[in-house]
Amino acid sequence: QVQLVESGGGLVPPGGSLRISCAASGSIFRLATMGWYRQAPGKQRELVATISSSGSTNYIDSVKGRFTISRDNAKNTTYLQMNSLKLEDTAVYYCNAQVWRSMYSLPTLFWGQGTQVTVSS
Repeated sequence: QVQLVESGGGLVPPGGSLRISCAASGSIFRLATMGWYRQAPGKQRELVATISSSGSTNYIDSVKGRFTISRDNAKNTTYLQMNSLKLEDTAVYYCNAQVWRSMYSLPTLFWGQGTQVTVSS
């Protein structure tokens, strides 16, 4: 089995910074694209950023220039550096990853349990 565990969430004032992490473990042959999503109360889950295995990144417009997604392939970990945080960034942040469990299988999408990020004064 494969587990994704997020960490680093917390309470931060507006304009502050926070870095959250997502570590994948278990039966992993290779990780493909990894991503961060978020879900605010009463809203649908939305994509925040993705990063491919080669390092190509994509962001939603509302976080461009403020958030940076990165990954450490040796550690099977992805990070989301969040700067200039706004009240509307408050949400539970989830990571996911497309996981190749062997060289003969198709990739499977796995999700983490989420970490709460609260922006408040």
